[in-house]
Amino acid sequence: MSREKNNSDTADRELRISRVLNAPIDLVWEVFTTPEHIKNWWGPNGFTNTISTMDVKPEGLWELVMHGPDGTDYKNKSVYKEIEKPTKIVFEHVSGPLFTATITFEAQGEKTLLNWHMLFETKEQFEQVVKVFKADEGLKQNIVKLESYLTDQLK
Repeated sequence: MSREKNNSDTADRELRISRVLNAPIDLVWEVFTTPEHIKNWWGPNGFTNTISTMDVKPEGLWELVMHGPDGTDYKNKSVYKEIEKPTKIVFEHVSGPLFTATITFEAQGEKTLLNWHMLFETKEQFEQVVKVFKADEGLKQNIVKLESYLTDQLK
């Protein structure tokens, strides 16, 4: 049985990941919205970060440089579009590959359900980001680093 594709279908240009984090929602929110925390876990394995601006409010800027393990610097600039403390962050990545990230948090007792959705501007851009930069694997590594960081914060 085939499914007819309509123009509003975005499955061919999006990344999604969900995970139950072993940390309360307020802590998860804090490590996503505070430069002193996010710089310690953001990005794929081997990357470090220098954050110059992180203004977590609608139309606020988030500017950082991700330092790759090979010494390459990747400048990133995003604009926050929606902030609903402590349940939702939406930002548009406006430098390099263009995408919108929607990250939601749902309290589950002392744990937090994280849903992370990245929607790229075009299918071709999505395919390039996955093929060249391995964005799908990088997102998984980012979540593992987040989980480890949260564990350390709870000690």
